[in-house]
Amino acid sequence: MNIYLDNAATTPMHPEVISVMTTMMQEEFGNPSSTHAHGRIVRTHIEEARKKIASYLNCTPSEIFFTSGGTEADNMAIRKSVSDCGVKNIISSVIEHHAVSHTIEELVKEGLVKSHYVNILSNGHIDLKHLEELLSQFPNALVSLMHANNEIGNLLDIDKVGELCHQHNALFHCDTVQTMGHLTFDLNKTHVNFLACGAHKFNGPKGVGFIYIKHQTKISPYLTGGSQERNMRGGTENVYGIVGMAKALSLAYDHLEAEKKQILGVKTYMIDQLKKHVPGVLFNGDPIESSLYTVLNVSFPPAPFGEMLLFKLDIAGISASGGSACSSGSSIGSHVLAALKPDPARPNVRFSFGRQNTNEEIDYVVSKLAEMFNSLQSA
Repeated sequence: MNIYLDNAATTPMHPEVISVMTTMMQEEFGNPSSTHAHGRIVRTHIEEARKKIASYLNCTPSEIFFTSGGTEADNMAIRKSVSDCGVKNIISSVIEHHAVSHTIEELVKEGLVKSHYVNILSNGHIDLKHLEELLSQFPNALVSLMHANNEIGNLLDIDKVGELCHQHNALFHCDTVQTMGHLTFDLNKTHVNFLACGAHKFNGPKGVGFIYIKHQTKISPYLTGGSQERNMRGGTENVYGIVGMAKALSLAYDHLEAEKKQILGVKTYMIDQLKKHVPGVLFNGDPIESSLYTVLNVSFPPAPFGEMLLFKLDIAGISASGGSACSSGSSIGSHVLAALKPDPARPNVRFSFGRQNTNEEIDYVVSKLAEMFNSLQSA
């Protein structure tokens, strides 16, 4: 069998997305910055995509700027907050994606800003009381916290954090790479200045994303060299990626409730089957109460093959992750799990689910895991 359970790393493109993109590739090639007919046609497709995305987020099209993905969007939000908005203090957490944490670290090294880290509760959630204390101590700061953790799936109360930031005149940047297309947003009500998104997390193409920048948040161009994206990001737009992203987001939200029910059912089924067939299994974070329905981080009992567990799963035809895919192959352990202080003897695996996964696949995965771990008891 060949089972893909690493959807938090990337998702397979939806067939309708591929169709839209290939049609554009075959029929439209004009440069969207050109004023002749070929260019105007392509420009129209870009602006229609922008309007479609904005409609799902309840914001204006002029607040959506296309990027190469979530990492660029995160960098743009954080760096321009410091250089253009007068931010001297950044409040974040130690479990953020490296696109956020490494950017903050670089700015601190350059002496441009000071960083402050909100406490993490034992279940992996952000300590909102401590966040409020930090905001009282450092008003006018930038708060950079992700909506759903990419390794353990814990969800942030984005509305509550936004309100706290609003009360303390702080900017709020939220990495929504894992939640865009999976949860709904109303940016007319939520107090947030920046949102980051990457299309390949919701069955869209790789190498394209967008950043939402609230109207009142004024920053200068991030990439110079052209007047694209209303002079905010120079460079010819990734037309086919943008069109594909808009189609993917449209499909995601048009089928959101049905797919959420199906995916959550698969996740819940795996939790139940692991508890039943793998004695001693535990789960990192808060997998049931307040967690993204696409992510499950499992802590397995100590085993002599612990460091080889992902390899053994791969040999069995099962694709999963030991942590963030953006650092796969690294010998450095997960900074997210380290913050939760787990038993170092227990191997951890992130299983993440998509629209294509089934309970039958979970039966196969759990059977293979049961074979591995139950053999220890009989040895």
